[in-house]
Parts: sequence; C-alpha cells; structure tokens
Amino acid sequence: VHLIPVNPIREDGLNPKSRKRIMPDLLTEPPAIDPVYEAHVYCNIPTIAERSMEGHAPHYFKLVSVQVLIRHGDRYPLYAIPKTKRPDIDCMLVPSRKPSHPQLEAFIKHMSKGTAAQMDGSLSSLPRYPSHSLCEMGELTQTGVVQHLRNGQLLREIYINKHKLLPSDWTAKQLYLETTGKSRTLQSALALLYTFLPDFDWKKINMRHQWSTIFCSGSCDCPMRNHYLEEEQRRQYSLRVKNNDLEKMYVDMAKIVGIPTRQLRASNPIDSLLCYFCHNVTFPCTKMGCIGMEHFKVIKRHQLEDERERQEKKLYFLYALLATHPFLNQTVNRLQRIAEGKKEEVFVLYSAHDVTLSPVLSALGITEARFPRFAARLVFELWQDGKRPKEHFIRILYNGADVTFQTSFCKDHYKHSSKPMCPLEKFANFVKRDMFLIFNSTSYYDACHRRAL
Repeated sequence: VHLIPVNPIREDGLNPKSRKRIMPDLLTEPPAIDPVYEAHVYCNIPTIAERSMEGHAPHYFKLVSVQVLIRHGDRYPLYAIPKTKRPDIDCMLVPSRKPSHPQLEAFIKHMSKGTAAQMDGSLSSLPRYPSHSLCEMGELTQTGVVQHLRNGQLLREIYINKHKLLPSDWTAKQLYLETTGKSRTLQSALALLYTFLPDFDWKKINMRHQWSTIFCSGSCDCPMRNHYLEEEQRRQYSLRVKNNDLEKMYVDMAKIVGIPTRQLRASNPIDSLLCYFCHNVTFPCTKMGCIGMEHFKVIKRHQLEDERERQEKKLYFLYALLATHPFLNQTVNRLQRIAEGKKEEVFVLYSAHDVTLSPVLSALGITEARFPRFAARLVFELWQDGKRPKEHFIRILYNGADVTFQTSFCKDHYKHSSKPMCPLEKFANFVKRDMFLIFNSTSYYDACHRRAL
C-alpha cells in the first residue's frame, strides 16, 4: 500500500491519515492541496468499511498490550457565528437515520441503564449518550457516536477476535479508561467500548476523569511549555495578518452578518462552518447576503498554510515535547510493566481532543500526519517476540496507517531490521532521555524550568 503524504492542517482544521474515500468519485488524492477535499477528510463521514494495518505482525509474535488515544467524534460547534441561525442539527439518536450502525439501537438501550459503572467525580453526572432535538454547543452528534461504534468494531475484530487480547471473562483490572470531563469525550469512549469489549458489563467499567486536555496529570507545572505555546500563538497571529485574502474574506463575512470584523474573527467562524459542511447544511444567510463556499475555502486554505508553516518553524514542536512528556512517560511505564510480565491494564483507552492528539503526533516526529479528524485514533501496540520472549517491540498506528518508522526515534531502524516494528527500548530512551536533548536538559523538570536561550 502506498500512502501518499499530504500536507497537514491546524486547530479546528483538517488532518488525518485516512484511507477512507469520502468523495465516491475520487480515486486518488488530488495532487495539490484542495481545501474542500481536506474538509471532507476531516469530517470523516462513515461510508465504506475502513481497512487498517492494526494487528499485523510476523506469526511468531504475540500481542500483549494495546493503548489507544482517540479524538471524540463529530460534534456540534463550540462557537456560534453572531446574528445567524444556528445549524439545524438534531442530536437525538435515531437508528433509522443515516449514518447509522447495526448496534446503535442496542447501544442506546444499554447506555440508559448504566448505573453500575464507576465514574470519577463529575463524570457520573454527564449523560451517557447525546439526546437533544437541537444539539447543544459541543454536543456529540449521531455521526460522532457511529464513528466510534465503527472504531470499536474494527478494533474488536483485530484485537479480540483475532489476537485474543482480552478473554471472554475479562476483568476491570485488564482495562485502563480515562477521559476529559466533556460529555462528547465520555460518550465517544463508551461508544467505542460498547462495540469493542467481548461483553459490555457496566460493573467492570471504571472511567477515570482527566482534568487536563494534554493529560499531564500531576506533572502540569511547566513554565517553558507555556512560553513556547505563547510564541507559537504569536507566529499564528503574524501569519494571519499577512494574509490579505483572509482579511478580505473576514471583512466580507462581517458585512453579511452585520458585526465588526474583529468580533466575527473572535467567534471562530470556521468551527461553525465545518459543522454546516460536514452535515451538508446550507451555509447561513442574512438580508445582506450569504456566507458561501468561497469564504469557507479561503479560511480552510489558510489553515493548511498555517499547518505547513507550523511544521517549519518548530515552536509548536518544542511546545509539543513538553506538553506530551507526562502522557508519553505514563504510556512507556505501563508498556514496560507489561513487558516485565504484569497482566493488568493490557487495554488502555484515552478519550480526548484534537489539542491532545496533535501535540502527541508532533512530539513523536510524525510530521506527515494530518491534523486529527473527528474520531481519529492513535494506537500503540506492544508485541512479544515468540522466539526471544524477553524482547518486546512497539508499533504505532494513526487511523489505521502504520507510522512506526515515521517517528523520530525509529526512523532508521527498519533499514537494518527484518522486523516490521520498533524495539520498546528505543521508545523508552526517547521518552526518558532524548526528548530533552533539544532543550540542553536531562529531565522534564529541568527542561520545563530552564529559560530559552
């Protein structure tokens, strides 16, 4: 399979390594960056069955652990365009409405009786599935639920049916589940688990709450991380003010809705417009005219340019290294415990956001990856060599594509190895030591508190 690298995107923008062909008449990806094509990829509308590379290994290898980081599924916008009617989208789950899933009806029934689950703190007060006839801001849609029912089904076929990662009598100790405190991330996790687990037993579901979107847990104090994020935001601002086409488009849109340009920009119109686009709803109109596809294309194209520059300037990369170290360190520690023979937490699910996934991809050095689409998934597989049981290897997959050898720590390994994966110690050395070299430091604490040169 030849994966054609396509340049990425930025915040609320588009980007995943999808093999999915959303536009049925498109057999190959367009040679130039096409903002409309990229928007379709970002929407990730469930259509044809997705092929994936998860679970592939030489026959003598044994799969011993899988850790999955997901972005929530399709959601209603977080921002509204002032003085326009909100997109008319229904967040009730209706199995007879497209897109649907064979297990959607059973999922709804099961979710309505989830009192036995253990949910950390505020999670217990969140709804288990979306249920408003007019979506609330940021609410998961039926499309978002279906995206993760499909993710769970695909992972079950590979990891449960084929590799027997969990036995039929699995226990709560074999899972580690963590989500941010938003209904859309909790509901996405439950949808994926519903179709993934051999049998969805509420008594075995113990969902932990993560208050930080970068999953930094108890290691969030990092002044230099904040410094690089501020520098990156300045870079974004500078690129935006240089873009005359973008400025003209904002002025034009502001006139249509009758507000100052600055106010329109602050309302982050692309977030709302993507919702209209993904749900095939006509863009909003007023007495002064209509927001149209040309407005959308200009803003989307700017996002693509911003992502390209972001890769070149490296400020985001420095932010990403410091932002994701706590998460990657936890991941490595767990993989090492399992490699040593621990049988707990063999399946891990983190349910998160684009702002969680994007820096992890950047920190790992996976520069060809698109910005996380709705329901994106990043998978870490741990394998044991059956011929040398003490040796363990990892594979990293993004939306089903094997990106192990795109990572900075394993880029050259495949040239002198017959195995299609990366030694676990290479990943461990990267997280424990090599991540800090660029900061001229030897530890996370030192890198976080050392002033930039």
